[in-house]
Amino acid sequence: MVSRTERILIIDADEKSRMELGRYLESRGFYVTGYPDVSSARSLFEEATPDVIFADLSPQAIEELSNRLTDMESFTPIVLCTAGRDADTLVAALRAGAADAVLKPYCDGKDALEDVLGKLFDRVRVNRLNQLYRQELEEANRDLRAGISELRADQRAGRKVQLKMLPDRDQVIDGLSIDHMIKPSLFLSGDFLDYFSLSRDKVLVYVADVSGHGASSAFVTVLLKNLSNRLQRNLRRGSSDDILYPERFLQRINSELLDTGLGKHVTLFVGIITLSERTMQYAVGAHFPMPLLCFEDGETRFLEGRGLPVGLFKEPEWEVYNVELDRPFHLLLFSDGILEVIEAKSLDIKEKTLLELVSGGRHTIAALSEALHLDEMTELPDDIAIVSVTDTMPLRVESDESELAKTKS
Repeated sequence: MVSRTERILIIDADEKSRMELGRYLESRGFYVTGYPDVSSARSLFEEATPDVIFADLSPQAIEELSNRLTDMESFTPIVLCTAGRDADTLVAALRAGAADAVLKPYCDGKDALEDVLGKLFDRVRVNRLNQLYRQELEEANRDLRAGISELRADQRAGRKVQLKMLPDRDQVIDGLSIDHMIKPSLFLSGDFLDYFSLSRDKVLVYVADVSGHGASSAFVTVLLKNLSNRLQRNLRRGSSDDILYPERFLQRINSELLDTGLGKHVTLFVGIITLSERTMQYAVGAHFPMPLLCFEDGETRFLEGRGLPVGLFKEPEWEVYNVELDRPFHLLLFSDGILEVIEAKSLDIKEKTLLELVSGGRHTIAALSEALHLDEMTELPDDIAIVSVTDTMPLRVESDESELAKTKS
């Protein structure tokens, strides 16, 4: 005899038949319990549901028992045990919920009983596996929900950190009115921007787009903020003036990114506006699209320039460009997410559309956002970052008057 783990319950008022079936099933290695009726077997249901029930019951009693098992979410099959040969009774029992039927006396039909047991326990094994998979799936779902909840909490905390790192909106810095907007495609943003005064005469502004999305990209934005803070402190202490030079600023970021080993790179535009000279020096780390420069006399153009991405190469070099700001101007910096929301087939047309919007007077963040319906978009294909710099510096009237006085003399 081979020991088995399946539990079989026999419900039969005929003690002789119950004992005969019980002995046979025990000889086959099953764990068997017998009761004369359903009510006396109640305690067994409360402790552990059997794997199979053999029952000599009426169709109505079988239906009640089947419904009870269903309420318990049990897949236990019921086998009708009957000495009758009435086909209508057999059909009624099967319709009531019986999975199969065996005829008494059992000694006359052991081959049929073996066949029934084989089919039943194939079904029992499948049901057991299904229950096991269901339990594992429910546990996995619980773990997943808990993990998602924890991840959301972490993302909310990370988002708060990112927001605190951003500069104040709508600032006036040394004669420049500067504002920004960031709209992340996910909870955390891979875009970053900053602007601050380097001295009474210089203001730095940059926009960066970290490769990829999510937490690892957001981590790089923390690195950018930390580095710019350190470089500003070094300038005040007189230990380093790297931050006064756009190309050296990119070199420092490049070095820091390579040291992290994260495999992340950044596209970046950094400009330093010298107020007294009304010029801007800038460097480009593969950033796209280039900033738009709009003069109040109507001239609007993309700045020129190109350069390698930041964080990929060990000893890259970046060219420094200069642009004259000799008239009242608006400067708009973007991340490439701005092009994703412009409906056009090619990048050239997207850039042309952006240029037309700005040259048509949409040179503030609010106006540009309204034109592109950014506030109405709940899902974005990519992060969007915008920085606007508006010239509020007074014209050098005193210099003009001095030149006029010299001419008269």
